[in-house]
Amino acid sequence: MEEEIQEEYEDEQKIPEVTQQVFDTLDHNNVISITRDVLVEILHKMGINADVIYQEQAIVQESERVVKPIVFDVKGNELGILIGRRGQTLACLQYIVRLVVSHKVKASVPIVIDVKSYKQHRYKSLNNLANRIAEEVEANEKSFELEPMPAYERRIIHMALANHPTVYTESTGIGEARKVVIIPKEK
Repeated sequence: MEEEIQEEYEDEQKIPEVTQQVFDTLDHNNVISITRDVLVEILHKMGINADVIYQEQAIVQESERVVKPIVFDVKGNELGILIGRRGQTLACLQYIVRLVVSHKVKASVPIVIDVKSYKQHRYKSLNNLANRIAEEVEANEKSFELEPMPAYERRIIHMALANHPTVYTESTGIGEARKVVIIPKEK
């Protein structure tokens, strides 16, 4: 058993990190097809009946990447179970799909899985929240701690306020308690 785990770990180490150069050598249609098949199979094994739709454009929070990710949106009824509390189940589903596809194509492939456009809606609401709290911090000249959130959501807040003239952001805390603090800049 230990030998199998070691071999699997060594195989994983051979998968090249994705760069535009590596990504350009892949057959994109094949990678899209493999990704769709993997996602459909996982959903089927979970007993979830849903449509898996390839998206041409990246989800906004992923658009700063150098390599454009392969994006799928899962559509259907009663898919809240795929999103989970604060998007944790969706993040795990995306991670599993990335692992399986990367193993199959022998390259780390950027893949984004969304469910009923949850990530797009969350992106917009986090941007609005960041700007609204920045105005409060600017007016009150007091720091404001946001609720704990996953790394990709903290990144959205940081990016939304990266060029703000009167506030800056920092992440504090550990693990699931990690959160963003919006801080007024010294005048």
